[in-house]
This record gives sequence, structure tokens and C-alpha cells, in this order.
Amino acid sequence: MKFIEEIVVEEFLPTIRAMLAEDLRDRGFTQHEVAEALGISQSAVSKYAHGDVARHDRIVADERVRELVDRIGEGLAAGDVSRVAALVEIEILIRQLEEDDLLADLHEEAMPKLADANVEFAVHDPDNALRERERVLASVRRGLRTLRNASGFAALIPNVGANVVEALPDAETIDDVAGVPGRLVDVKGRAMVPGEPEFGVSEHVASVLLAARAAGVPARGAVNVRYDPDLLEAMGTEYETIEFDAEEHSPTAVRAALEGRDVDVPVVLYQTGAVGVEPIVYVLAGDAVEAARIVREYL
Repeated sequence: MKFIEEIVVEEFLPTIRAMLAEDLRDRGFTQHEVAEALGISQSAVSKYAHGDVARHDRIVADERVRELVDRIGEGLAAGDVSRVAALVEIEILIRQLEEDDLLADLHEEAMPKLADANVEFAVHDPDNALRERERVLASVRRGLRTLRNASGFAALIPNVGANVVEALPDAETIDDVAGVPGRLVDVKGRAMVPGEPEFGVSEHVASVLLAARAAGVPARGAVNVRYDPDLLEAMGTEYETIEFDAEEHSPTAVRAALEGRDVDVPVVLYQTGAVGVEPIVYVLAGDAVEAARIVREYL
């Protein structure tokens, strides 16, 4: 008797780990860095590198496996994909391959009588909540990298700080929006990021994004920058710009400004300041990456 989970453990996991280790070494990772990225020991990495771990040829040859290894390797190298996100993606592929596919075929070869049993295997939902959260966090990381690599972005950071945020598809509260804890700040002309993106850490920009979504704007990503009339005029040549009242509580003012409008994204919201309120521009877009790219265009 052999369970399909044994096929996964004995054949699939050693193969994909070896492929990932090789991919990361090809991208310039040291043995220590590969071990850190994959959450395995350096001795295991050494075994993979020296071919001491057998790879299953049919798994290696599967285009879906090869594509996933390349995508995860690229994401780990760029910092866009966390170890958790990589695990989720691999788990999803495993469940897909278990359902009347490659792993099911290997299982039937190990247990020939299964071929006559017409067995169906339960699979995980490929659009599960954990995967979606990891997608959003990865998008915020890419948006951050876009802005940090853009010359001159630090000069656009307002005194209250900037943030890059993205909401889950069905976001209702700040806990459903990922952003930078503590906000981005200008330190000697460089944008400093105080920590890794998390959910529920951006009350300021997240509340504006949620208010716009509540008013019917199909935005999931947002970036706030310093108010500048010339910047706003330049953005207005390509995107709709909408002013809201700085003296009201921001979410209330945003909803009031958008009420009755048919607004699509990208869109630029702004307020020109009030007593004790710094003027700010908010770029809302389909996701965090798009919002960041729009800001970069005007640097």
C-alpha cells in the first residue's frame, strides 16, 4: 500500500527542492543564502548541488514544474516572494498534479490497482485566502522597489510620511489592506522603509483607499506623495484629478467628493491643506505596482 502523499514526499519534494537550489545558485546565491531562502540545511543544499539527491525525470520535464521553479526562483532573488508564498504556490501545484495528473499517474504506477478504481482526489482551492494575501504582499514589495529605485522619489515624501498600500479584493477594513509599517520617510535624500509590508499597519493611506472603494472606485492600490501644483497639473493631463476637503475627516471627505461620480482608475485624489493638515496627493490604481509606476513617471 502506498499513499499519494508518499509520492509527494519521496519523489516530488526532493526533485523540486533540488531544482530550486540549482536555480538559486545559478542566480548567484551562496550555499548559505540558498539554505536560508528554502528553509533547509546547508548540508542538504550541498547534497542537491552535488547530485546526491535523485531527481525524478518526469517531474523535472514537466513544464508547469519548470515554470514554477523559475517564477519562485526569480521572486526569491528579487525579494518579491516570501518563503510562505513559495510554499503556498508549490502546495497548490502539488494538489493540481494530484488530481488525475502527473502525481496521480505516478501513484497509479506505484499502485496499479488504482487505475481501475476511478478514484478522485480532493484538492486545495487554488484561490485560497492565504495565497491572495501573499499576492498582495508581493505586489506591495514590488511597488516599494519601484519607488525606492526611482531617482528623486524621496523629495516627494510628505512630512507625515508616504506609504504604498494594496487591498484584498473584498477589503472592508484596514486589516484587509497591506502597507509599510510606520510609513516611508526621507532620510538625507533617500526613501527609508522601516519594515516589511504587513496587513493592518496603514491607517492613513488605507483609510483613503477604502473610502474611495466604498464610493465605487475600483482601486486596490494607492500611494501618497507631497502636494505640488506642478505635479498635479502634469498628472491631470493623463489622469482624472479630484479634490476633497482637507478640513473634514479624510474618509468622509473622500466619499463626499466621489459621491455620484463614475470614476475609473487610475485616478488622482488631493487636498490642498488646512490648519494643521498637510496638503497631499493620493494616486489610486489597480494595484500597488501600478500606483508606484504612475508616481515614478512624474519624477
